Amino acid sequence: MPTRTARTAWNGTLEQGSGQVELTTSKVGTYDVSFPKRAADDAGGTTSPEELIAAAHTSCYAMQFSAEIAQRGGTPEALDVQADVSLGPDSANGGFRLTGIKLTVRGEVDGLDEAGFKEAAEAAKANCPISKALTGVDITLDAALES
Repeated sequence: MPTRTARTAWNGTLEQGSGQVELTTSKVGTYDVSFPKRAADDAGGTTSPEELIAAAHTSCYAMQFSAEIAQRGGTPEALDVQADVSLGPDSANGGFRLTGIKLTVRGEVDGLDEAGFKEAAEAAKANCPISKALTGVDITLDAALES
């Protein structure tokens, strides 16, 4: 399997500094980051490590979920996956930590009932490589089959 690369160029202190995250392997873009905007409710046109983790998690989960559905005899027609990644204080070690990830998935699937859909959704949560990498974070799942 290939290795994928990203890089960040950072200038300045945590409070006044800023950086640019480059998706090096795909060359699809360079995105601004800053700690004040990371910690603010309005990101103001910048991304954050949490948003990048959310993007990685949703795409990985969707791929794994489609495989889990197929393994159970279903055919995924459409999956809509959202990840809400929360950052908060780390009272045990100081600084900050990811305090939770809420995965929400809605799907149109042929060949599975609601129980089969939810079983596949839970299996995808357990088997997605990004979920596995984030085992230190509480990940919740809200999955529903749509007709």
